[in-house]
Amino acid sequence: MTKAETKKRIEKLRALINHHRYLYHVLDKQDISDAAHDSLKHELFLLEQQYPDLITPDSPTQRVGGKQLSKFEKFVHSLPMLSIEDIFEKKEAKDWEEYLIRLSGQKKFEYFAELKIDGFAVTLLYQNGVFKKGATRGNGLVGEDVTQNLKTIESIPLRFETHEKGEVEVRGEVYMEKSDFEKLNRARKKTGAEPFANPRNVAAGSIRQLDSKLAASRPLKFMAYDLVTSLGQTLHSQEHEILKALGFKTDNTAKICRNIEDVLLYWKEIEKKRDSFPFLIDGIVSSVNDNELFQKLGVAGKGPRGIRALKFSASQSTTKILGIRFQVGRTGAITPVAILEPVKVAGVTISRATLHNEDEIKRLGVKIGDTVVVERAGDVIPSVVKALEGLRTGSEKPFLMPKICPVCGTKLVRPEGEAIWRCKNKECNAQKQEFLYHFVGKRAFDIKGLGPKILDKLREEHLVSSAEDIFELKEGDLAPLERFGEKSALNIVQAIEASKKISLWRFILALGIRHAGEKTAIDLADHFRNIEKLKQVSAASLLSIPNIGGVIAGSIAEWFGSKQNLRFIDELLQAGVKIINPHGLQVRLKGLTFVLTGTLKSMSREEAKEKIRTLGGEIVESVSTSTNYVIAGSKPGSKLKKAQELGIKIIEEKEFLELIK
Repeated sequence: MTKAETKKRIEKLRALINHHRYLYHVLDKQDISDAAHDSLKHELFLLEQQYPDLITPDSPTQRVGGKQLSKFEKFVHSLPMLSIEDIFEKKEAKDWEEYLIRLSGQKKFEYFAELKIDGFAVTLLYQNGVFKKGATRGNGLVGEDVTQNLKTIESIPLRFETHEKGEVEVRGEVYMEKSDFEKLNRARKKTGAEPFANPRNVAAGSIRQLDSKLAASRPLKFMAYDLVTSLGQTLHSQEHEILKALGFKTDNTAKICRNIEDVLLYWKEIEKKRDSFPFLIDGIVSSVNDNELFQKLGVAGKGPRGIRALKFSASQSTTKILGIRFQVGRTGAITPVAILEPVKVAGVTISRATLHNEDEIKRLGVKIGDTVVVERAGDVIPSVVKALEGLRTGSEKPFLMPKICPVCGTKLVRPEGEAIWRCKNKECNAQKQEFLYHFVGKRAFDIKGLGPKILDKLREEHLVSSAEDIFELKEGDLAPLERFGEKSALNIVQAIEASKKISLWRFILALGIRHAGEKTAIDLADHFRNIEKLKQVSAASLLSIPNIGGVIAGSIAEWFGSKQNLRFIDELLQAGVKIINPHGLQVRLKGLTFVLTGTLKSMSREEAKEKIRTLGGEIVESVSTSTNYVIAGSKPGSKLKKAQELGIKIIEEKEFLELIK
């Protein structure tokens, strides 16, 4: 961007950030996620660093909090409650240290690293060891007196454990634990009230209520992280020790780090186990441990130079839509896909995100050229969740849905009552390709080594045109292909041979029947017990099966009503596929529900799931009161703690192996 373009972008970013800061800090509303808001602020910070002369005193990077409300008496802070500059990358952390070295002339730094709790910052004043006054951050210089509300929090001592004369100021975070938040929302739902968005909103809203009875009714907690008053400490780490001695809850994971590498290791370690903490955290905070040196380093912009917040990989971020392409799925569904300016989300750089369907694009109001919020959760395909219309320049282009299939040119149709446009051409090359990928996939035939690239090559060479062709392949067919040797050809042929023996539910899933996912495939296998009975199915008979409704029943009956599809099943069986029918096998786990957490030594997670399903058990992903067993391998996650809280039976790998043998 030119300087003139950068100036326009900065002005739009400032206006949008200020809008969302006002919603959150003044009106207690949240329109975009914290991660997306952080992403916008980070972009503004980087642009201003590129052109420092464009920095203005009213920029969001130069201020701390939002507009002061008049609900409470004003409280003037003796020492400003400044914010902390964010760091998102390892390189930025190392750049920060180099910056400190240049400023101080000191070559080595000791740091103190601690959790960054996603809560609400407050300051507490004690006089002769007795709690006298508490206040919010406000704009950093002037906050609100919320003493009565803070007094209701039992983790804030009303009197120090040790007697301290004079005035002592302590700062920390008010927060609500995840389990308490879930309990509160369950209670609200029962009364018909709207559930809260997140624990931090509850903490902030509770402390900023005029009626302290509301704060008293909420299970809020406080964790101290800063001792403003000098009680003889020379290191920030000593402040934590003193705060603990005074009777405050402090971070028990916090540690002294000898160098920036130690800080980065702590950051990585905490991110891995972030979900196991009872409260929400969004990163760690690293401070220069020497208090005298910290003060000498001073303040730049909105925060001290000697402290940084190292944020976790965000599940959301902001970027631009460069264009929109269309993918054809195995059932002919046309999915619009946004081509993005590459951006890091949840630790991974992405350049594409799904827009789902035409109706979703209209709901979002997305245009080509828009700045958007994108989200990535776990292994889920990234998606666009919001268009930031305030950043538009007027050059954005509207989205138009194609009228014909982008692959085969067939006219697209949108069935009544559906949101998805479809290509009805069964011979469409894209549909055939996607179906083959699905057919050999892990949850279907699970043919190891036969991935998309190899399948594409086999189709190019006319060795495979349909799924049944896969089971006819021989070593001699594969070995002559580019980058294939005898050994790799033999490995794939052996994997194909091994895959021929398949359980009924996976065989059903492999058929690619529309609307019939994994759970439906398992239900069908459990009900019909063999493929021959399933081939005679009718929509009416399917409706008697729990969890199968009219749409799914109609789709399954239509699939098995096709002579071409029945021929396909016969051809697979003639090619050597052997279906393991559950009929006759033990189903001693029927009616029992299992959750897996951690890593098993004797088998993969998928193999363990297969064993449980073969014996009639059910696998679910989250722990609840209806869970019968939690199987805990090595390095279990937060599911183990949830099981302990609910009193669910926990079995280790040895007991699990006994159960399934």
